[in-house]
Amino acid sequence: MPLTALHLLLTYRCTCACDHCFVWGSPQATATMASAQIREILAAAERLGGISDIYFEGGEPFLAYPILLTGARGAVARGFQIGIVTNAYWATSAEDAALWLAPLAELGIADLSLSEDRYHGPVPNPQVQYAAEAARQLGLPQGVLRVDLSPDCAAGSVRLRGRAAYRLAGQVAACRPWDSLTACPYEDLADPARVHIDAQGYIHLCQGLALGRLDEQPLDTLVASYHPHEHPIVGPLLEGGPAALVRSYGLAHGPAYGDACHLCYLAREQLRGRFPAYLGPAQMYGEGLGADGVAPTGSE
Repeated sequence: MPLTALHLLLTYRCTCACDHCFVWGSPQATATMASAQIREILAAAERLGGISDIYFEGGEPFLAYPILLTGARGAVARGFQIGIVTNAYWATSAEDAALWLAPLAELGIADLSLSEDRYHGPVPNPQVQYAAEAARQLGLPQGVLRVDLSPDCAAGSVRLRGRAAYRLAGQVAACRPWDSLTACPYEDLADPARVHIDAQGYIHLCQGLALGRLDEQPLDTLVASYHPHEHPIVGPLLEGGPAALVRSYGLAHGPAYGDACHLCYLAREQLRGRFPAYLGPAQMYGEGLGADGVAPTGSE
């Protein structure tokens, strides 16, 4: 597994509960990484070799600002480049945004990605503009992340997994017959270049599809022992995409889906009880969240 980057889901908590969110982030979410957990991950990343970038994401990582700073400092001290993905809720003015960013600028972060689209708020978003202005003043590389939804068969940047599988699927034409979804077009599951790690220790090959858990083995050990064709979920996906996963386990399915992620995510939901170590945590499947538009109707 030629990993070059680790993306740390610092917290699942977020100021928003966006319809397209892969990780079901929301104000109600609570799981947040501890500084000791980050130190262990960084030490394993150093042992692995080949990893150059550490990203801090969420949820909204600035909601765990002391942990974000500690983790970023630790990563830089070990020679990693760092990146951060944020919705810039904290940028109430350019002056205040600079106060938040200055300690990170001192570290020389390599990328500040600002989320701005209709799911996060108004476009253009004043807070994103304030954050971008402050980043420029501080000499920080920054860019804007935007996602869109294509209601027809054209490819959009929203993938129908996570909350999007429930909140946005009805806005997309189900124009792909289930048995035509024979590959994963978005993730290299055989040789991933990056994985996501969450506060509960799950190492995600794709959101909700885990390599394993850090409470079982260290990151470098799990990476070294990864045999994708032997993985109970990855194996079928490599053989024939979500359609093969459905066939392998005799899963219920509809006639058509919005994209490959849509079928894969709903198929994986049916297998969670059978493969809890590989399909979790509950947060990634909206389990246990409030009935306020955050959790899907009929979630487990």
